[in-house]
Amino acid sequence: MMAAAIGSILIDFAGGVVIFDEDKRVTWVGGKIDDSFSPKNGQSFANVFGLEERDMPHNKKTIVTASGKIFLLRKKSFTLPDIRLTIIMLDDLTDVVSNKEARLACLEKIVDTLNDGIVMSDHEGKIALYNKAEEKLENLEASKVKGQYLWDAYNYGKPALSEHRQVFQSQKPVIGDYQAHAHINGIPQYVRYSTYPIIRHGKTIAVFSVSTNDTKLKKLLHETLELKRKMLTLDEENKMEHSNGTNYTFDNIKGNSKVLKNLIKEAQNVAVHNTDVLIVGETGTGKELFAQSIHNHSEKIKHPFVAVNCAAIPESLLESTLFGTVKGAYTGAVNQKGLFEYAQAGTLFLDEINSMPMSLQSKLMRVLEEKKIRRLGTNEITPVHCTIISASNEDPQELMTFNKMRSDLYYRIARITIAIPPLRERKDDITSLINVFIHRYNLSFNKDIQGISDQLNHVFLHYSWPGNIRELEHVIENLMINAEENDHLLDISHLPSYLRSTFINDDKQNLKKKRGRRPLKTAVASAEEEYIRDALEKAGWNITKAAKNLGTTRQNIQYHMKKFDLKKP
Repeated sequence: MMAAAIGSILIDFAGGVVIFDEDKRVTWVGGKIDDSFSPKNGQSFANVFGLEERDMPHNKKTIVTASGKIFLLRKKSFTLPDIRLTIIMLDDLTDVVSNKEARLACLEKIVDTLNDGIVMSDHEGKIALYNKAEEKLENLEASKVKGQYLWDAYNYGKPALSEHRQVFQSQKPVIGDYQAHAHINGIPQYVRYSTYPIIRHGKTIAVFSVSTNDTKLKKLLHETLELKRKMLTLDEENKMEHSNGTNYTFDNIKGNSKVLKNLIKEAQNVAVHNTDVLIVGETGTGKELFAQSIHNHSEKIKHPFVAVNCAAIPESLLESTLFGTVKGAYTGAVNQKGLFEYAQAGTLFLDEINSMPMSLQSKLMRVLEEKKIRRLGTNEITPVHCTIISASNEDPQELMTFNKMRSDLYYRIARITIAIPPLRERKDDITSLINVFIHRYNLSFNKDIQGISDQLNHVFLHYSWPGNIRELEHVIENLMINAEENDHLLDISHLPSYLRSTFINDDKQNLKKKRGRRPLKTAVASAEEEYIRDALEKAGWNITKAAKNLGTTRQNIQYHMKKFDLKKP
């Protein structure tokens, strides 16, 4: 009686229903059952469907073939204290034209065989579709993320930061975005993707993204852009034939450390896609050198590179400098283009963006979202076509904590973050840089210095270089000035007295470190590195899981992985 009651309800949701008792024998049959099965009361599960009940997964779809036809089986259980039933809901998928369930099953199979990754979220923001290609691209499992809210699966922190929710509300697609989801050996694997709304009767019912692993395409683009760059090179110093406002390419970035080589490769990938990027690094690490190199490695090489140091311009003038003015906007104002207009279809480099006032950050955020600017004193709109490269000499996470940077601006400009380690963390690059600077100043000062003494080399390798590469160049320049014409090696004796005392004091500090007395900043950084590493190890180096366990974002974890050069063993 119970089986019949349940079957009569379920028959509306399937072509046919077969119910088995706790001995796995037919106890009720209803609906349209194809002659390929013809179940009869008392018949065993295996005799009806040709497989054991335990081999059919619970609450999942199973495809079986019989008599040249294709059938979809769905197994469910019904349990009470005195009864236990196994329910099979059966649909004939052979006719895909008239059967909606058949069409859906076919489409799911098609989606799963695509080379492009597909992820779809429903009206609530829950992941409803996640194909195998997406699993490979993002290093996540479909069985674990399906049914989760996007902001939980990707650890965005809140729904507003989910691009799917933004597209759901705006009903406008986002085309050609570029982000890193998966990491292989600690190196971010960037993918190009687009996100589209599914609209029915004027309302958004779902959102989906199509992701492409374009590694081969990137390689071809690298080769093409490199050939184009070489054709535009005028001399051995890489001065561009046309004046685009730059002096440097990736060839000018010198160093032998593995960290630097991986960083260059990452920056070249960014350049190929012409996407906005945030460069983070201490003062003197070469952030503008990387910014110019990215510009010259991209298709924007023929367009202007316009740089502005946000810390060097008074707050009262920075807005007019960026957006421009019209005559009469304020006393003394004239018709003047802003840097956004000067950059045209090129690159605008916002150095030390961490020094930008909060009030101006909100205006910048609006420009980046709308891709439009208004000069001060007018409502006339000018489209913005330039790529934005920003740089910060402070940790953006700390900036947001102390309300020095808007979080929405950070997430907008930091879709891709390049973290340049300080020189003290990549000592393998010091020798290469010394040789570059000696060669440069040999030409400037007409000298013949061949290198540095072993003693000076020891001092350099143990110095902390708080001013990074810029400080190293300054020291080499001072040494070259003090060297005699017949000198061939630079030595400690060539150091000016004030620099000599600096190195001696730093050497004493290094000795204290060896005795366990580390400066607070170093100790905190070391603890932070260990904290992040421990979280990644506990999460099996799954960035999403580690971020969720720490209560932070994937971007924060990725930033610190780059900062401390943390890689999966």
